[in-house]
Amino acid sequence: MSDTVRFGLLIAVVAGVVTLAVLSNRLSTRLRVPAPAFFLFGAAIASDLAPRLGQVPIVTVQRIVTVALAVILFDGGMHLGRARLRANTGAVLWIGTAGTLATAAALAALAHAFGLPWSGAALLGTALAPTDPAVVFSVLGRRQLSGRAGVLLEGESGANDPVGIALMAALLSAVNEHRSGAAGIGHGLAVFAAQMLIGLAVGIIGGLGLREFARRIPLPSEGLYLLRILAGALGLYGIAAAVDGSGFLAVFVAGIVLCDAHAPYAREVKRFHAALAGLAEITAFTVLGLTVSLRQLPHGDALGIGLALAVLLAFLVRPVLVGLLLIPVRLPRRERAIVLWGGLKGAVPILLGTYLLTDAVRDATRLYAIVFVVVAFSVLVQGGLLPTLASRLRVPMRVVEPEPFSLGVRLREEPENLRRLIIEPGATADGASIDQLDLDQGTWISIVLRDGRLLDLTGHSVLRAGDEVLLLTDATHGPDPDATFVHLPADPDAGPRA
Repeated sequence: MSDTVRFGLLIAVVAGVVTLAVLSNRLSTRLRVPAPAFFLFGAAIASDLAPRLGQVPIVTVQRIVTVALAVILFDGGMHLGRARLRANTGAVLWIGTAGTLATAAALAALAHAFGLPWSGAALLGTALAPTDPAVVFSVLGRRQLSGRAGVLLEGESGANDPVGIALMAALLSAVNEHRSGAAGIGHGLAVFAAQMLIGLAVGIIGGLGLREFARRIPLPSEGLYLLRILAGALGLYGIAAAVDGSGFLAVFVAGIVLCDAHAPYAREVKRFHAALAGLAEITAFTVLGLTVSLRQLPHGDALGIGLALAVLLAFLVRPVLVGLLLIPVRLPRRERAIVLWGGLKGAVPILLGTYLLTDAVRDATRLYAIVFVVVAFSVLVQGGLLPTLASRLRVPMRVVEPEPFSLGVRLREEPENLRRLIIEPGATADGASIDQLDLDQGTWISIVLRDGRLLDLTGHSVLRAGDEVLLLTDATHGPDPDATFVHLPADPDAGPRA
């Protein structure tokens, strides 16, 4: 068989696998099993049946998954955005940081109780502490939780990944330099703080720079605008990592900064990165699955310890520790229960587990197997039951239907007198008719979309939360119309301050 034929067959097989992976989302919806589970277990089974598939170097796997996670986090930041995050910034930072550290400490203590040495237990706890944006976004999928629960879950999964990765880097640095006691703790905290601060600074400055670059430097075609933002996001990851900062935090923050930017082809950029994030999710879980041998899981009590830690994490550690941290965050009990159950593990813990293999940590293979078992339990059990739990608790979960058709016009200049807003729950416009809105004479509503359909507008048409409104307004005078459609919480103590 010639090389050309082999290469053609390889391309056909890869295309077929990707097609099946995309179609698995339909099966995932019917079986209520998160799509990442299919990629992860399918690849693990394939590597057992064809051992050559599992011979990809761990370093190569790390690099592939790192790029995939950077894309996923950037898309997650753009999906979350400043508008949704505004009222929950303090709560997201609080549980994303303090929750990760507390979970890592509790899991380390439990792992040590199961017979692991403190060094290995601390690394294992750190690897398992972060929740995973790919799994959280995949489980929620086209569903939107009402209230603050969905924002907190998405925000936490994006915020605590950089925290967990920076914490792992700090611990490995301390272990490799044989630091212990107060010196090791101080060194680890210094490395951790530096990574967080540098990543945050690069994300904010780089995000603002990308926004201005996109607004001020025109390009000859739409496709180049999409590629420019992708290159810019990955460039920010590289810059932050090159100066010993958190590249993952940088791309997540940059995505938040860019979300609401008035820039050319902004909506096309979001759709492009959403598609890339879907491909990145498939890639990350597939290559990680190839590193695991299901036959080896029962060896060294990895299966038993992993299941025990997974059960304790889901039913004791997270409900107690994160539940205590959520006390200052004023959440209804039902939404609180969803947040506590929704701390899903995924690609990030497995990626952190691969660092144990490459850094020659003692008993690394066993620790890696334990990480995989905990992630498998979290994806299958917690992820699979999350929609059911939301239904049982009567937490409204709206299914966002796809909208394959688009209505729009292209303009050469930015339309300063055109506003596109989504009515937020509790806003003045929520439940009010158009005649009742106190809008300036130079402002009028031109189009309203509800559930993907155009509304026939009259003065008596009643608006409601979730409606997408297109406003024409005179930007030179009159009050800002945004306040009519955006809810500003009256209670300044709605959550912890950033």
